Amino acid sequence: MSQLPLAGIRVVEITHMVMGPTCGMILGDLGAEVIKVEPIRGDGTRRLLGAGAGFFRTFNRNKKSIAVNLDDPAGREAVLKLADTADVFIENFKPGRMKSQGLDYESLRRRNPRLIYASHKGFLSGPYDKRLALDEVVQMMAGLAYMTGPVGRPLRAGSSVNDIMGGMFGAIGVLAALNERNRTGAGKEVQSALYENCVLLAAQHMQQYVVTGEAAAPMPNRISAWCVYDVFQFANDEQMFVAATGEGQWTALCKLLGQEALLADPSLATNNDRVLQRPRLLAHLGEVFATMDAKALAVQLEANGIPFAPIRRPEELFDDAHLIESGGLAKLELEDGSHTDMPLLPLSLDGQRLQPRRSIPRIGEDTLSVLQGLGYSEAQIVQLSAAGVLKVDQ
Repeated sequence: MSQLPLAGIRVVEITHMVMGPTCGMILGDLGAEVIKVEPIRGDGTRRLLGAGAGFFRTFNRNKKSIAVNLDDPAGREAVLKLADTADVFIENFKPGRMKSQGLDYESLRRRNPRLIYASHKGFLSGPYDKRLALDEVVQMMAGLAYMTGPVGRPLRAGSSVNDIMGGMFGAIGVLAALNERNRTGAGKEVQSALYENCVLLAAQHMQQYVVTGEAAAPMPNRISAWCVYDVFQFANDEQMFVAATGEGQWTALCKLLGQEALLADPSLATNNDRVLQRPRLLAHLGEVFATMDAKALAVQLEANGIPFAPIRRPEELFDDAHLIESGGLAKLELEDGSHTDMPLLPLSLDGQRLQPRRSIPRIGEDTLSVLQGLGYSEAQIVQLSAAGVLKVDQ
C-alpha cells in the first residue's frame, strides 16, 4: 500500500496489559504513528509470566517507545508537550490515575481542543464505574462465564476476549471521532468498557429468553438449534466438530456416511424433527464416526460443503496451511532482535494485509528522537536522563 489510511495521525498511548494496547496496535497497523509512553523500567506487561507471557509482543507492534518518569514534574511536562502534538491519546489505567497526573481529558482538551481522548475502563458511567474490573470479573458479571461452563461451574473463555474487543471498540470510537473532527475541527472523549462489551456478547442469550420465555442454558447443556452440531470422537482418538445446519448439508452427510436410511425415516424429516430426536441420532452417528479416520473424512466433508473443524491447540496454528499461504502470519521482529510469526489483523484493504512496519520497541528506544522533535536539545535530554526522568535506549 502506498499510504496507509491513518498516515499522518499521531497517537500517544499510556497503557498496559491488553485493552489499551490493542486499541493502539489497531491504529498503528492502520498507519498511525503510535508513541507508547512507558515507565523508566518499561511497561510491567513486558515482564509477565505464565498466561501473560505473550501479551506485550502480541499487542505492541508498530509503536515507538519513550520511557518517562511521570511522577517527576519534568517528566509530566514532556508528556504534556507530546500530547499537545497528538491527534489521539489512549489510556487504560484505573479511574483517577490520569487525573492525578494532570493527563485527564479535561486537562488535555484545554491545551489541545482537537485531541481525541480514548479511555478504556472496566465500566462506563454508572453505579459500577469506580470498581476495578478484569476480563474474568466481567465475564462472571455479564453471564459469559455462566454460558461457557457446565451448569454450576462458570468458566471464563480461553482468551482475553473482552480486553481485545474492548480495545477494538475503543479504536472504532477513535475512527468515528476522527471522521467527525474532519467536519467540526473539535476533538472528543471516547470511552470503551469491559463490562458493557461483555453484555453485548451476552445479548443474544438475553433475547433468547425474551423470544422463548426460557432462560438460556450454558453452552454444554444448551438445546441446539440443529441436530448435528457437535464434537465427535473418531478412530485413533481423534476429535472433530461436524455440523449440518441445512437440509442440503443433512442430505449430503447422510449419503457420504452411507446412512440413506436416516433420510427415509419420517421422524427425521425436518431439522426440528431431528432436534427432538437429537440424543438417539447423535449416539448413532457417534458409532459411525468412531470407526472412521477424521483426516480422510475431512477431505470429503469439504468437497461436499459440510461444515467441520479439527480440534487444535493454539501452538498448532503456526503450521496452519491457510494462515501461511494467505499471508495471515507475518514475521515480527522482537526487541531482542529475534523474530516470531504473528497473526495479523483479520482484515484486508484492497486485498492487502496490514503488516508490521516496526519491531517491538526496546524500552525508551525512541525517547531521544521524539523529545528532539518536541524541541528538547540533546544536552537537555542527557541531563533529564541522568536525573532519572527519562530513559534513552540507543
